[in-house]
Amino acid sequence: MSEISLQPFLHDAQLSVAAPSFCASRSDGQVGGGADGFYHGDRRFLSRLEIGVPGVPNAPVATAQGDDGQTTFVTVLRGLAELTADPAVTLERRRELRPGRLTERYTVRNAGGLTARLRLDLRAESDFAAMDEVKAGRDVPATAPAAHQDGLRWSEGPLTATLTVSPAPDHRATDTGVLGFDLELAPGASWQAVLECTAEHRDGDLFPAPSAGAAPWNTPEVTGRDHHLAHWIDRSHRDLRGLLLSDPLRPEDHFLGAGAPWFLTLFGRDPLWAARMMLPFGTDLAAGTLRTLARRQGRAVDPATEEQPGKILHEVRREEQHLDAGSQLPPCYYGTADATPLWITLLHDAWRWGLPGDQVEELLPYAESALTWLEHHADADGDGFLEYVDTSGTGLSNQGWKDSSDSIRFRDGRIADAPIALSEVQGYAHEAAVAAATLLDAFGRPGADRWRQWAEDLRLRFRAHFWAEDAHGPYPVVALDRDKRKVDSIASNMGHLLGTGLLDEEESALVARRLTAPGMDSGFGLRTLDADAAGFNPLGYHTGSVWPHDSAIAVHGLARAGLHDAAAPLAAGLVRAAAAFDQRLPELFAGHPRGQYARPVPYPASCRPQAWAAASSVLVLQALLGLEADAPNRRLRVRSHITPGYEALRVTGLTVAGLPIEVSTDHTGAIDLRAPEGFTTTTGH
Repeated sequence: MSEISLQPFLHDAQLSVAAPSFCASRSDGQVGGGADGFYHGDRRFLSRLEIGVPGVPNAPVATAQGDDGQTTFVTVLRGLAELTADPAVTLERRRELRPGRLTERYTVRNAGGLTARLRLDLRAESDFAAMDEVKAGRDVPATAPAAHQDGLRWSEGPLTATLTVSPAPDHRATDTGVLGFDLELAPGASWQAVLECTAEHRDGDLFPAPSAGAAPWNTPEVTGRDHHLAHWIDRSHRDLRGLLLSDPLRPEDHFLGAGAPWFLTLFGRDPLWAARMMLPFGTDLAAGTLRTLARRQGRAVDPATEEQPGKILHEVRREEQHLDAGSQLPPCYYGTADATPLWITLLHDAWRWGLPGDQVEELLPYAESALTWLEHHADADGDGFLEYVDTSGTGLSNQGWKDSSDSIRFRDGRIADAPIALSEVQGYAHEAAVAAATLLDAFGRPGADRWRQWAEDLRLRFRAHFWAEDAHGPYPVVALDRDKRKVDSIASNMGHLLGTGLLDEEESALVARRLTAPGMDSGFGLRTLDADAAGFNPLGYHTGSVWPHDSAIAVHGLARAGLHDAAAPLAAGLVRAAAAFDQRLPELFAGHPRGQYARPVPYPASCRPQAWAAASSVLVLQALLGLEADAPNRRLRVRSHITPGYEALRVTGLTVAGLPIEVSTDHTGAIDLRAPEGFTTTTGH
């Protein structure tokens, strides 16, 4: 049997994030093996950072995460200075991460009754592995270090990692990367040292960290009844701050890196969805995301990168990525079918939440280019639907959000052949066309009526071609394949159709019944594929797992369709799952039923934190409140009562057009919205 490379698992890793840097380690703080390391800009600058006493067990007893990349680890150095079974000597490791800089503060304390004499060793290595190498589980040889002042230095091409320690080590073995300290601690005594490692790229950062200052959204605060939703929102806010990046072409424009460790860079759909979810707390993040992507909007036809005029990109890296199964992606890759309509919709929604008119107007030419792409490039075969196919032969075979190679399949397990027209992409396109028409009218630009008709024609075609029926009734299929056959699996994609205008009231109710059925609702969120499908795997990346953003989009869509009773159990499942993951929901987790396991089972290689998983907390809150904004017409909408279980809350930090909104619910669940002066409030069910 030939050896294969295995993707590293992350479910038990401790991640500290300060984009474009992050540090991944074990629960005891040790860095070494798998995906562990100190990373900056998609390169691993430290592949090992271990501290301990040779021959002495180092037993972890506590881990505490603080704000902004701070983590504390406490371990017991077992057997040292012990007279009884009580631990005596502890090692505390306080990690602080800043963009391009890792700092660790070590404290050894002797609380025993004997003097502790020990040799404490620090061992550090660097391999400068690229992210695709780490993700694929490939072995990368370590780089030889050089002595540097009170530490070590590694260099490879434009990359340099510099490590220093204070006080200076008593021993230094440059060939093995070991720095040693001889300690003698009397009872009650302690010793401290500080390590710093800096990461430098001679050419600068591809996407640097924002300059110091507040995040581009208001700080959310949910108080009152002690509820897991409040804790989820608070933790998500802190994680999202750590994922912030800026556009080097205009540093004041900020966006969210998709997630750590694998996707801490500029993507298309991920930051678009995350910024859209965060709109109730401000429009600055949306504006920065829109402008950053607009500057890189496609201008030419290039089959190698899948660039087309008006198209919004999929992702940007410094280097080409070499993926599994022979796939390789160019540094700037456009292989996505959905980012372009999502860009248009975010522009519209940001305007509705109060993005100033002059900022909207400067982006309208990019919206018109995106519409041109919808009309002239997105429908390659002229059948009236948006579809995709990997024209390069080495890119992504699936180009919706479910972009793994086996994600789009028939109910009997067969993989669909491209070109593929995804159901949710048609929903995004319909919503984008209607949104664009509204913007064109509002800003006195031509074409609104034509795009409304385009959307209506798409809606009618979708009804004629995307619906199937089984023993439980009609439902929208996941896609059409190369031969226009209905890819008939029951999948979470249908949840993205809700609220886009593509479905009527009866169709929305049919979708709601499917989503809340036991095969789709795991009790912790929506499965990506129905449990009765032949290809179902609860640990399949897109074939049975649960993605928080996917579930939150369905929850919000159900709320927009007025189907709050259907939205409630799905929202409760997400809140329940967040609590089980210490309020830091991962990119995805297993789709096992709640009745089988009391806690959600991790997907071992999942990113955590992930931007749209964290921002989903705000989308769920918005759905529960039924909160909608129409800043141009000075209107707000909210439900009359919140879903039972969320009574006696007070939400601050909400804003429309830069003005504060406050929402509270009493013990009966009645919602009170304090709107800015000049705004009218409509209350619905």
